[in-house]
Amino acid sequence: MLCPLPLLALLCCGGLCGRCWALDGAAAAVTNPTCSLKDNCNLGDNLLSVSADSDPVESHIASIFEDKVNYSLKLFADDANAAIAAATTTTTTTTTTGSSSSSTTTVLDVLHDALAAANLSELHHHATTTTTTTSRSTANYTLRQLSDKREDDDQIEDDERVYLYNIGKRFLAISQPFDAARNPDASPLCRAQMRRYLKALNNFDLWALKMHDASGKLNSGILNGNINQPGDFDQCMGIQQAHDDVTGGNNNDDKQANSPLRGQYCLAYAQPVLPHKSKRLQTFFKLLQSHGPFKSEFNDPGHRVPRYSLINWGICVPSGCTHRDVEYSVAEYLRNQTAATGISFNVRVEPQMCQVRDAQPWDRNTTWAVRFFVLVVCLAVLSTVYDRSTKTQPKQNDWCTAFSLDKNLRWLFSTRSSPGDIEAVHGIRFLNAMMLIFSHKSMAMFFNPYNNRTAMSESLGQPWTVIGRAASLYTDPFLLFSGMLTSYSLFGRLMKQQPIRLKNEYISRLMRIVPPLAALILFCTYVLPLWGSGPQWNLVVGHHADICKQHWWRNLLFIHNYFGFSEMCLTHTHHLGIDTELFAVAPLFILILWRWPRRGLLALLLLCTVGTAARYYTTIVNQLSNYIYFGTNIQRLFRTADYMYSFPPHRSTVYIMGILLGYALRKYQGAQLSPVQLRLGWLAATVCVLASLLGPAPMGDINYVYNSTHAAIYAAFAPIAWCLFFSWIVFVSHNGYKNKLTRLFSWRGFQVSTKLSYAIYLTQFPVFFYNVGRRRHIHHYYNFISVILDTNEFISIFLASVALTVLFDAPFQNLKKLLIKRPAAAIQPKAPATTTTTTTTTPSTMPTGAALREREPERERKLESEPELVHLQAHPQPHPHAD
Repeated sequence: MLCPLPLLALLCCGGLCGRCWALDGAAAAVTNPTCSLKDNCNLGDNLLSVSADSDPVESHIASIFEDKVNYSLKLFADDANAAIAAATTTTTTTTTTGSSSSSTTTVLDVLHDALAAANLSELHHHATTTTTTTSRSTANYTLRQLSDKREDDDQIEDDERVYLYNIGKRFLAISQPFDAARNPDASPLCRAQMRRYLKALNNFDLWALKMHDASGKLNSGILNGNINQPGDFDQCMGIQQAHDDVTGGNNNDDKQANSPLRGQYCLAYAQPVLPHKSKRLQTFFKLLQSHGPFKSEFNDPGHRVPRYSLINWGICVPSGCTHRDVEYSVAEYLRNQTAATGISFNVRVEPQMCQVRDAQPWDRNTTWAVRFFVLVVCLAVLSTVYDRSTKTQPKQNDWCTAFSLDKNLRWLFSTRSSPGDIEAVHGIRFLNAMMLIFSHKSMAMFFNPYNNRTAMSESLGQPWTVIGRAASLYTDPFLLFSGMLTSYSLFGRLMKQQPIRLKNEYISRLMRIVPPLAALILFCTYVLPLWGSGPQWNLVVGHHADICKQHWWRNLLFIHNYFGFSEMCLTHTHHLGIDTELFAVAPLFILILWRWPRRGLLALLLLCTVGTAARYYTTIVNQLSNYIYFGTNIQRLFRTADYMYSFPPHRSTVYIMGILLGYALRKYQGAQLSPVQLRLGWLAATVCVLASLLGPAPMGDINYVYNSTHAAIYAAFAPIAWCLFFSWIVFVSHNGYKNKLTRLFSWRGFQVSTKLSYAIYLTQFPVFFYNVGRRRHIHHYYNFISVILDTNEFISIFLASVALTVLFDAPFQNLKKLLIKRPAAAIQPKAPATTTTTTTTTPSTMPTGAALREREPERERKLESEPELVHLQAHPQPHPHAD
């Protein structure tokens, strides 16, 4: 037989050179194929092809066959290259021995025969038999090794495909993928991306598995309240699938299917409906909904009060689908699952609850908001630098040091008090502020998913939880002290015949409370939404920011308490509106009481009686509840807030009590009380505090049924009893009757909390709901204390309060002092006659010479604060300069 190697060399050197080069190029193309069958493209001259809708088993077989063909072509290319190399080193003669010219065979003949027989491995066999003995043995050994290794790799790949195919089928059989394109009105983009997702999931592609895995699924502990399944938010939002490289892009559906696909997280709400009265199913649903400490509906606002009765379910879908597509598909799925069971579900997916990770540029308002805060920080830094550099000078420019961090921090953490200060007020403020924080925190924690929510509700359905349910009770002492300090200041100036300029008083008040409030509104509206993300972020942070964008002006005009809680920006600031409106009419009440003491007293008592009766009547007629009893209806809670809790006439009773208390502190200053009077007073005060705090305790029981009479009695009389207790403490403490309780409330350290109290009041809700919005996963409830005493939250509130105070509160008080100056002529003649117990401080009575420089900020504030109408900053927190 003729050796083909010289012939191959001759052909390559002769007229068949073009074919050899073509053959070598084809071999190189086969060695490094540019596509494979699993990419649905053709190989070679369409030797193999698989349609897009082929069966997975057929695709599996075709893939195996493709690997065999590729391997055979690679061997052929290697042998052809070896033959060409051997031909270049041997003689160019084409004569052979031992065979006739009729039996001469060329490489092209072998290739033709191999292709005709559809067995490319034959070419390899024929080529190896024509080499020399040494070359043949070495080549056969090498090829045999490669062949064995290739066969092992092929077997591993074959087994892997089979395993993945079986795993995928069983995995999807356990948990069916969610198809958002079942909506008849689904967009073509949604349908195309869903087909792409389901196909990739069938092929066990990693990104598709992540999307399916990120959706919430039923878990154990359903009867223990583990029904809310948020899924994996970060895994869903992290899915980024680029274009697919598919031949032929003329079809519009193909273009949409191959568009960039991103994970979209949607939080769906489902409410089970049980039309028939089956006791077993009712018991089951009662456990499913964790006994319903809050009963809610779809239409209830959910950005500040939890819609506890709804089931929250996190679903991950392609970004091309809308909230309507998800809502329809979830409803259809639940309808199919509950067919013929008598159970149905109402489903809702709100537009803002579908989120896609999409970095968008800041809008103009956000940019200006960030610039504003940067400007304030820079101003504070420059003012601090000036303050430090001019410390040694005898006189500093007060305008340049107004924003100094050193100056404002020294004042903030100073515990010095002025003569005549009502010291017990500071401790009472701190107590009620902390109780109010616990109440607000207990409301926020019901937003979070727990895997033992039923056990949590059972532990909280006890009478002792009154400490967290009486939130409205803890706000009344701040109204009390606001009226007290206003009347105490005004009566003091009237007794000394000092001028009262109401215009300056109102301007002074606005300069106290507006800058921190405006800064917080600006921050929560444009900056805070950029700081985080989470399953409920757009509900408790984003939706609230949208409300503030529309209605921020109501807050700055202090009329937002008249427009309802559902559309209120910073709902917890409704007391600012109440206190400001009552402060506006307080001078009229004080003037009547000053001019006609007896008639004025009777008039104010009559107003208190009317307010009390109005609260009782309104509660009965509108079925309200000022106490958050177990099973509170969310609609009733909002009606209570709109009709009574944020309505100034209904809250005026305790404010008028404060006016009367301030009048008593001035008129009966240094009053002498006998031991019997003190005992009776403390006994009555103790009865009042127990009645107001423990009286409604049974309403917190898990089996409590709403009773309008109970709610009316609590709304009418609990605020009065609670405030009478603290009024007695203030009265006896200010007149020198001390005991352990009054000394505790009079501790000097509480002055720092008083200065921070307004900022704490403003910042606590943003901090609470920031953490609610970014909560990703389900937690386990252990006990009430571990949830309420969240160290990270308390530290965050403290730091935010300090920043708000030193950047906005204190600096604007410094500016107010410079802008509104009091005439000294009317004050100085009366200064020598001023007793040490009054809170009025004039320039002639201020310490001189020996006073330390650190006391100057406090001295200047005291000089300006008392001649004004001193007040508490509405709601929970008084203004830090009120004293």
